[in-house]
Amino acid sequence: MISSGFSLPAVLALLPWIDWVAVLGFFAAWVGYAMFAKRRATTHASILAATNRIRRQWMLQVTHREVRVIDGVVVQNLSVSPSFFASTTILIIGGLLAALGASEKATELVREIPFAVRTSTLVFDLKLLLLTGVFVYAFFRFTWSLRQYTFGALLVASAPEAKEFERNAELSREAFADRAGRVVGLAAETFNDGLRAYYMAFAAIGWFFSPLAFMVATAGVVYILYQREFRSDVLDVLRGS
Repeated sequence: MISSGFSLPAVLALLPWIDWVAVLGFFAAWVGYAMFAKRRATTHASILAATNRIRRQWMLQVTHREVRVIDGVVVQNLSVSPSFFASTTILIIGGLLAALGASEKATELVREIPFAVRTSTLVFDLKLLLLTGVFVYAFFRFTWSLRQYTFGALLVASAPEAKEFERNAELSREAFADRAGRVVGLAAETFNDGLRAYYMAFAAIGWFFSPLAFMVATAGVVYILYQREFRSDVLDVLRGS
């Protein structure tokens, strides 16, 4: 039998209702925007869709090159970013766990911030746990992106020689470009998920000030993400417009 101390009313009583609204709005905005961006990219121009087309063109060019050293170097350079962010994320998670161990002192420090809402140590710990969870998710996305770039490098290395595509009718340049470009594109999409988590972490910091600041920061981050993915100047350049 489940103890009454772990009942739903007891859990809901941990936070005021406006805090629960802010937290639920945070996750709804995060997940909702991720789904919206993925679907919109199939019908509207986006940074990810534009770069995916370039990746496919790149892999198509790979099939025409005899020497592919430059392609291996490019894949290696692309994998540097997720590797850097994964290492940085580990340090951030360590810092947040250390803050959890000294939450009483950290709570007193936050109380000195002007306009910050006074909360209990338990509520402060919940805010730190939320922030830690966001970065743990980012770490897993960055490391998975790193592995996917490794798979892309394997595909480039295993590509038949340029003359083989001409000699063997069963080999298709288009099929190889589709497959290799998709793998590298998936690595980029996964890396984008990790970066999006970083953006949402900044929104979560708003909760340390107040639930209202949390909600405003969440809306602001989603707006910035939309502008950069669908309305940025670099998108016009990538599209050639």
